[in-house]
Amino acid sequence: MVKKHAPRLTSDPSRLWLWGIHACHAALANRKRRCFRLMITQSTAKELPFRLEDLSCKIEILDSPALSRLLPEGAVHQGVAMEVAPLPELSLPELYHKEAGVLVILDQVTDPHNVGAIIRTARALGALGLIMTDRNAPPLSGVLAKAASGALELLPLWKVTNLARALDDLKTEGFWIVGLDERAPKTLSKTDLPPKLALVMGAEGEGLRRLTQEKCDFMTKLPTDPDFPTLNVSIATALALYELVRQ
Repeated sequence: MVKKHAPRLTSDPSRLWLWGIHACHAALANRKRRCFRLMITQSTAKELPFRLEDLSCKIEILDSPALSRLLPEGAVHQGVAMEVAPLPELSLPELYHKEAGVLVILDQVTDPHNVGAIIRTARALGALGLIMTDRNAPPLSGVLAKAASGALELLPLWKVTNLARALDDLKTEGFWIVGLDERAPKTLSKTDLPPKLALVMGAEGEGLRRLTQEKCDFMTKLPTDPDFPTLNVSIATALALYELVRQ
């Protein structure tokens, strides 16, 4: 049933809000993603690769200003938003059978724009998936999903309570841990690396935590100018992943 009005958003903590064309298209196409409500403008509805009548969620037609008023300030919704359930949680053992590839690990990277961009890059470059911490990490909704441009629905993602323990488990299963730090003695391109890798990226400014660094088998850096070595974490991850894929 399609309604031409939009009541206030619910604040159910067990549900998330996504917005933006690519994020919502991908969520609607993902059979693992349960959708409760879809709010959309008439013009954006014409761009959907689905018929509204075929969708099982509650659908509300409204104009763009009304949608803007309902969503958080600054949300670039592009005429569509949806209320969804979180994706089913994955367990780390699902990774263990992999014989080669690159897994991305984020050590308390908190900016949702950066995490979303990293998820998008990781999917585009064929990463095995992404691990992030339960705490000091952004929720997997809204701003992050928009920055991921649909990749949130496509890239396997794990959240862990204890990152150090997760790194130990990965090493036991044959993964070699590669940390990126601008003070490392060797560049990534000149490091001889095995085929089954976990690339660990730290938060901007603080970098990798001491215990995380101690768990790394390799500490490497990108060949940046020593007078200005700092890169945005999403850009650094993209360059590192590209280098590993190129190798």
